[in-house]
Amino acid sequence: SIMLVGLSPFITASIITQLMTKAIPSLEELNNDGESGRRKINQWTRILTIPLAIIQSIAYIFILQTTVLQSNSVSFSGMSLANWIVAVVAMVSGSVLLMWIGEIITEKGIGNGISLVIFAGIISQLPTTLATLVSSITDTKDGAFDVFGWFTLPVNRIVFIITLILLMVSLTLLYILVKINEAQRVITINYAKRVHGNSSYGGIKSILPIKLIVAGVIPVIFAVSFLSLPAFIGQVMKNAKVNTSLADNLIKWFSAPNQGTFTGSSIESFIYPAIYFVLIVVFTYFYTSIVFNSNEIADNLQKQGGFIEGVRPGISTVKYLNKVVNRLNLFGAIALGLIALLPFIADYLLYNLASIQNSNLSIGGTGVLIIVTVALETIRQVNSRALMVTYDDYR
Repeated sequence: SIMLVGLSPFITASIITQLMTKAIPSLEELNNDGESGRRKINQWTRILTIPLAIIQSIAYIFILQTTVLQSNSVSFSGMSLANWIVAVVAMVSGSVLLMWIGEIITEKGIGNGISLVIFAGIISQLPTTLATLVSSITDTKDGAFDVFGWFTLPVNRIVFIITLILLMVSLTLLYILVKINEAQRVITINYAKRVHGNSSYGGIKSILPIKLIVAGVIPVIFAVSFLSLPAFIGQVMKNAKVNTSLADNLIKWFSAPNQGTFTGSSIESFIYPAIYFVLIVVFTYFYTSIVFNSNEIADNLQKQGGFIEGVRPGISTVKYLNKVVNRLNLFGAIALGLIALLPFIADYLLYNLASIQNSNLSIGGTGVLIIVTVALETIRQVNSRALMVTYDDYR
């Protein structure tokens, strides 16, 4: 598929450019320079995406050439330079097309376009994931379970009970995820009363809502993308027969866990979940520092004559906002990381307590987390656009 590379190069480029905006003062100043500065940084991100997509396309073709294609009795050992160029250009074009679609969606103001493209990809795979889960649950050899004499399920009693418990827990966690995503801290903003001639202005109150998880689902997407790189590099090294022991370890440590991952007593089994959790927490703080600019908010409040009760305008407001956001991030990042780890725990329970194999909950769980968060954010954006249209109609 020309979409084989996907959005991985763009996500990697986004991580690199955003890290550079924090490491290089001139880029940080450009990022804080308003919409024009951010537009220029986005342009650099798009440019950086192309060489990354080229490198990743070449690596993918190399892997396919040495594994999948040969195993299907198709020889590509004689690929000419023209064949390589056509294949790389096709895959890079597919990645750039996805990036362009995402950028168009973002510009139209109906949510984060890249997240929506990933959302669509997960939704398209959801029926297959559910079918695999149902097949793994019903694929038992321990008999059937008679439900009150009404009907017979092709699973044993233990599998039925564990599956029912996990279903109830999943629905509860889905509810908690929605509530966490909607939770926010409301800060009251007071505006000083100003008198101009015979008229007075201001003297009113408004609110500044700060979400519990300001970064949304982006930390999860970044963490998954970041963790896929070592396993991908390991696969390339293994096929190239370069330091195969290191390649095997990279594949083993950084491949997405399944039920068999935690059967051993080795601490290596917990490398992926531990790094996954840490990366989600780190990226939550990192991305929040980019999308929530306390200096800009404090400056705008001061220009408009607004202030937070008990807090002096200016640097004191900046410190207060940073303190509030850091406290929210501490709880929000840990909650997001724990929710992201729960599918791995469910996989472990299904395998060790009910001998259910290949349920793919760890993969599907991350997808559901992205689906719920992106869907809620998109609904919020659509409602905001609808309110703006309604307001314009009544002006």
